[in-house]
Amino acid sequence: MRVFKFGGASIKDAAGIRNVHDLLEKVGYEDVLLVVSAMGKTTNALEVVIKDYFDKSPALKSSVQEVKKYHNEIIMDLFEDEKQEVFGAVNKLFADLEYFLENNKSPNYNFVYDQVVSYGELISTTILAYYMNFKAIDTQWIDVRHFIKTNANYRDAEVDWEATQYNISKNIKRKKLNITQGFLGSDDNNFTTTLGREGSDYTAAIFAYCLNAASVTIWKDVPGVMNADPRYFENASLLNQISYREAIELAFYGATVIHPKTLQPLQKKEIPLYVKSFINPLLKGTSVSKGTALEPYLPCFIVKRKQLLISLSSIDFSFIMEENISEIFSLFHQYKLKVNLIQNSAISFSVCVEDKFDNFTEMNTILSKKFKVDFTDNVTLYTIRHFNDAAAETVESGKKVILKQVSKETMQIITSED
Repeated sequence: MRVFKFGGASIKDAAGIRNVHDLLEKVGYEDVLLVVSAMGKTTNALEVVIKDYFDKSPALKSSVQEVKKYHNEIIMDLFEDEKQEVFGAVNKLFADLEYFLENNKSPNYNFVYDQVVSYGELISTTILAYYMNFKAIDTQWIDVRHFIKTNANYRDAEVDWEATQYNISKNIKRKKLNITQGFLGSDDNNFTTTLGREGSDYTAAIFAYCLNAASVTIWKDVPGVMNADPRYFENASLLNQISYREAIELAFYGATVIHPKTLQPLQKKEIPLYVKSFINPLLKGTSVSKGTALEPYLPCFIVKRKQLLISLSSIDFSFIMEENISEIFSLFHQYKLKVNLIQNSAISFSVCVEDKFDNFTEMNTILSKKFKVDFTDNVTLYTIRHFNDAAAETVESGKKVILKQVSKETMQIITSED
């Protein structure tokens, strides 16, 4: 089988849905499993629903209605005589969502988040499956929560590989088009879990691993993996080939085209990953597979904005030893701050972190009891793989550099907006 992943940008409207159908007609759809994200910015819209829910806002009903209106307009555009049936299926999902919001008793934000945002993927795949059947492509809609089993670490669940392998290998029907949801799983109590933001790529890799798939293709609005984000760098170039190892390095440093967890299961079975354009699906794109590390061999630039640079020093000028560092990292883990750079000396320790859950203020209260804490927020971290002098100059020119760290293959530069 081949596994295809389509993100929200590819199905943001009725034209996007039609384009997926046309793409499948060109590249084939037998023995194919589609892993699909929520449509457009639906996840963001459902996050507004969650905020209104916890704020007990009177806007809750209207924020749900906005999500419903968006999807209903797409259905109206797509279908002719078949609207009633697909409307019924989608309205049932919205009724389930509204029932949960009215009857949930759990105060756990992460639990509620996973139960609510999951409707984005459930609705998008329902509409897509109905459309494919409407266009005479024999399609099976699959609820991924019956296949991918996880622990109960809501918003960042870990996969139970043994149970997941059994479910997928025994129950996927081949020789037809299968459509399922990215990002989602379920725990032992059958409550919905999510695999982390952008986890749909990971979902595709999980299915590919369990099915011994021939390949995974991630369909995007770019021609493949570029050596730099075109939004920040002029003259970004397409990378034709990347080895698994190099791709994992790029993902580790924050390259957004490939999710960090996606590559490991694929590497284990040497399943090639392709990143291709859903606009021009017959173009070759980028291959991530066993082989040449990088072709062409170019500096690769990764940008992470809105980072937090934290500098810790001992209050009494004593050395920062292993036990101190262990305690610091334990707090980072506890408060879910992702560390992207580390630099230390005898009496100081600096880290660049991503505080996506806004937990630093609370953690700082604990750190300040033992360390002198200085921090600079809203810094930008640039990582250059296979750097050279010209690449470094490209990043540093016109910016205030506040920290630089260089290893054999990688240069990291932190700049401030001041």
